[in-house]
Amino acid sequence: MSSEISRRIINLLGICIRAGKTVKGFDSSVEAAKNGTAQCLLTASDASPKTVKEVRFYCEKYSVKHLEADISKSDIGKLCGKETAVIAVTDKGFTDGFEKIISDISQ
Repeated sequence: MSSEISRRIINLLGICIRAGKTVKGFDSSVEAAKNGTAQCLLTASDASPKTVKEVRFYCEKYSVKHLEADISKSDIGKLCGKETAVIAVTDKGFTDGFEKIISDISQ
């Protein structure tokens, strides 16, 4: 994956965080998926396989999109002040933006 994709994800995530449209951390993100406020769950590129597996399980269970972002936990930490492997996005517009960026990888 390219650094251009990473830069675009970081830029959009920064805007999303400043807009107050994120929930940080595994437990809080799963709770957002459970109560219907999460549009998607993003996982960091260096999230543990166990964490990714659990996120996929909860996303499937609660019909929420799961997107694997090409950014590290430390990149997320620099943006929001909390190093975490999982972030829930609570806005459909931002979710669509992340999907578009991540789908650009395959093209």
